[in-house]
Amino acid sequence: MTTGLPSNRFAPWRGTRCALGLLIALAAGSSGAAPPLRATPSLDPSIAQQCERVYTPTWRPAPGLVNAPVPADDRPPKGLPVFDAAHRTCVVRVTDHDAELHSGFARNEYSRRQAFNADDSRLIVVSQDGYWHLYAAADLRYLGKLNGPAGDAEPQWHPTDPAVLRYLPNNGIGMTLHEVNVETGQTQVIADLSQRVRAVWPTAHALWTRSEGSPSRDQRYWAFQVDDAKWGGLGLVSYDLKENRIVATYDFARNRKLRPDHVSMSPSGQYIVVSWLDAVTSFRADFSEPRVIQKKSEHSDLAIGADGDDVYVAIDYEARGGPLFSVNLRTGKRTDLLKTYIDGTATALHISGKAFARPGWVLVSTYADYGKAGQQWLHRKLFAMSLDPEPRILELAHHHSTYAEYFTEPQATVNRNLTRVLFSSNWGTRSKTDVDTFMVVVPDRAYSLAR
Repeated sequence: MTTGLPSNRFAPWRGTRCALGLLIALAAGSSGAAPPLRATPSLDPSIAQQCERVYTPTWRPAPGLVNAPVPADDRPPKGLPVFDAAHRTCVVRVTDHDAELHSGFARNEYSRRQAFNADDSRLIVVSQDGYWHLYAAADLRYLGKLNGPAGDAEPQWHPTDPAVLRYLPNNGIGMTLHEVNVETGQTQVIADLSQRVRAVWPTAHALWTRSEGSPSRDQRYWAFQVDDAKWGGLGLVSYDLKENRIVATYDFARNRKLRPDHVSMSPSGQYIVVSWLDAVTSFRADFSEPRVIQKKSEHSDLAIGADGDDVYVAIDYEARGGPLFSVNLRTGKRTDLLKTYIDGTATALHISGKAFARPGWVLVSTYADYGKAGQQWLHRKLFAMSLDPEPRILELAHHHSTYAEYFTEPQATVNRNLTRVLFSSNWGTRSKTDVDTFMVVVPDRAYSLAR
């Protein structure tokens, strides 16, 4: 959560024709002015194939740190790839919420959530009524509402089986872990922690991460927060799914700690990060070796560094320059990466570290910028950033979303190798709920060409 800029992580619903096209932008080479956004129909069955018409062998990313104005382009039709002229990238609208869901917005749920399955064949979005929906990632066909997860179910795709999605009951009530086969619709309970947790805290009612956490990369290790029926925080649990055992517990009252904003396991499963509002703290998986890694809880995510270590990546609004920074969870070393206060401006942002197959990179999506100097290079867009002391920047796209409260935040997320980026946008409107999901298709070689 962000304390210095507008944000409300907790959604009101919680607790509660595909026209394929050909992108005509083949002049997107390594130099010269980019053409305007244009598109014509195509019979190509795959969005990726269509985007390859842009990503020719001579393609190069747009130069970084360029303050390009957001063009006044109309919202593209679903399934019709278009060219982001400022960034030389291929963008396509994934959803048509009016035609497909009939229940308000269809949006990517959050930056810290992995929306793509293990082989990138499926992706999920959430609708305004709190249900989760399945799409084919290759051609963006709507495949239907998912059986099982609803509301704040914290869905996590199985790390290796592309047909399986794991999830919690809404808000973790009942203290069970479930999975659904998205191809057959069959569901099952894969873990029930209720009796074991109540043996520690008799009034325990819910077991969850409070929306923003994830298990380890292999989903063996999980970290949960335990609440009572009045949503009072009781403590924390680390859990080994493979051995079906509680590894350790942490009692809030005994340690004189309040209920945190959220809790998450690190990708390796070696660390737990607890985002207390007054002290983001990392622990070993048994809650030993506490280390404060940020004085205030802000938007952040956990990622894998280029050296394979777990890293915490966040923004520090209180430090000089408002830097994006990383902390190595093994060594505790902090590295300031990028200043966000430019010429007296500031911006809200989200971070996604879910590109586990591209260690050393994260995704940043910025919104709700302000300041007398106006728009700066990093505002109103999506960009990938390496975690080097002097980071490489790959600018990806404008998100075209005008900030109008929580649901209009882009909250962009990634697939595992950062070649697909999902973001939410009210593209071309100021509506709070006229929001669809969009995707940027990124060529793999872009990262070796980034500067």
